Amino acid sequence: MKAILAKKIGMTQIYKDNGEAVVVTVFDVSGNVVSKVGKSGAKNQYELAKDSRKATTKAEEGIYKAINFVPRFKETFTLSEAVNFEVGQKLNADVFELGDKVSVSGVTKGKGFQGVVKRWGFAGMPRTHGSSDRERAPGSLGSRAIPGRVFKGKKMGGHMGTRAKTILGLKVEHIDVANGIIGIKGSIPGARGTYVVIKSK
Repeated sequence: MKAILAKKIGMTQIYKDNGEAVVVTVFDVSGNVVSKVGKSGAKNQYELAKDSRKATTKAEEGIYKAINFVPRFKETFTLSEAVNFEVGQKLNADVFELGDKVSVSGVTKGKGFQGVVKRWGFAGMPRTHGSSDRERAPGSLGSRAIPGRVFKGKKMGGHMGTRAKTILGLKVEHIDVANGIIGIKGSIPGARGTYVVIKSK
């Protein structure tokens, strides 16, 4: 398994040799360091760390003294095979090759509290015939004296976004090892400046 931590820069388009324009999401993958190597039962583990954090505790500084910084973002990976990394080893964009199929895991943009029309795509109610103020209302919840309550999981208004999401089957379209940049075809969850995990088998 190949993996790296990345910071989302934004989206752009690149042109292939045949003139085809490809929309890509651009990531900064510089500063990846192997911070821990160990075992979990019969399986092997290693932890990647990226970017330093200003506000730290002495305990955290002691845990990460081998790499001389407390990471802002870190992720642990479990492998069935042996780990070929050493603590302090740096990884860059050359972990992947052009054309590699990858999956990207991140956290979606937060939308705050939203109603059922935006959150679930409800059609709403009529604008006329006495229901002019119910256009974006959820309507009946479907409960009577029995069961006398609203079932869990009912589609209603509520907090939207800030959920972990993984996009599969993406393709690496651009690699710039000198600047630590990777371009992946398509859109990726999360706002600019958020961290994601890029993996391939």
